[in-house]
Amino acid sequence: MSTPFQKASEWIDAENAQDPNIELDQNKEYPKELLYSNRMYKRLMQFEPNASEQVQIASKAQHICRWKVARESYPMDRVGYLKWREELKKFHAKTTAGILEKAGYDQTFIDRVSFLIEKKLLKKDAETQLLEDVICLVFLEYYLEPFVEKHDEEKLKNIIKKTWDKMSDKGHQEALKIKYSEENLNLIKASLGL
Repeated sequence: MSTPFQKASEWIDAENAQDPNIELDQNKEYPKELLYSNRMYKRLMQFEPNASEQVQIASKAQHICRWKVARESYPMDRVGYLKWREELKKFHAKTTAGILEKAGYDQTFIDRVSFLIEKKLLKKDAETQLLEDVICLVFLEYYLEPFVEKHDEEKLKNIIKKTWDKMSDKGHQEALKIKYSEENLNLIKASLGL
């Protein structure tokens, strides 16, 4: 008999497996958001093995079905970007809530997962902060390199500084253990004045 957690995890994976966008990881193709979800969960369990079930689910569902809310459907400026990000959080929370309800979780549990996915009370709520640390660590480990190829140095320094500012001290310590390319490590150090 599957537990609610096993059911929810399988269903989140099944949703993310439908992503038409493909990403390569060690020469193997994956649906983009399924790969992201797996990286989030793996990093969470390395960083905080005793994370609550709510945080575990929130980590897996952080980008659930993200491709369904296209960036291009919002104005291509800063205001449009922020609106898109806000709408995405609500969309991810709502999509996950439907899965959790079907899996048999109660409303209190579902509300907590939604709270975490919407990243409420960052810096004030320990679990929201934990989730944000994991998001930042996954970005630095797997997604910084593609950003480096697309943006100039000043923009990159700004992105790294903003990422760093969202993290806790424990997150910072973990981020410095990641194996970066020499160029990226120098870029990070320059961005943070290390």
